[in-house]
Amino acid sequence: MSKVLVISGHPDLSHSFTNRVILGELEEAIAGVRVRRLDQLYPDARIDVAAEQQALLEADILVLQFPFYWYSVPALLKKWFDEVLTFNFAYGPEGDKLKGKPLLLSLTVGGPQESYRPLGYNHFTIPELLKPLEQLAYLTGMAYEPPVWSHGMVYIPEVYNTRELVEARARDHASRLIAAIRELQQAN
Repeated sequence: MSKVLVISGHPDLSHSFTNRVILGELEEAIAGVRVRRLDQLYPDARIDVAAEQQALLEADILVLQFPFYWYSVPALLKKWFDEVLTFNFAYGPEGDKLKGKPLLLSLTVGGPQESYRPLGYNHFTIPELLKPLEQLAYLTGMAYEPPVWSHGMVYIPEVYNTRELVEARARDHASRLIAAIRELQQAN
């Protein structure tokens, strides 16, 4: 069975109503999944590069789980990219350590789907906004898989959504993500 590594880039899972649910569902459904919660491992943002690179080497499938912040990844996950995906590890003449490994993005988007289109509030589609992460996969030699995302994943008490609604959306998101992972496991 393929080893699945999930890098959780949420900056504070204790305050998440969706990413926490998604991770819990993954841990229940995917045998042997390994979840690295960056917020818990590195509350001071001092990343253990050797440990992270070793986790990547041991994985067959990489999943990045994160909330979509300012059309990108949260700062801690970006820092993880900067420090872990180094020259001659992830790219460069000897940087083939991730080559061929599937990369699956799983993101929660606060805004509604209709706001992510050319004439919408955000002007761009989610796939367009994910191009830098797609390029990250290409540069590192990973196989960029179709991402999994869900809209309306923010709960603001008495303002936007209900907790029950976003948690239900998170369970649905997790089901789609689990199906995508299982498909990759069967292919590997």
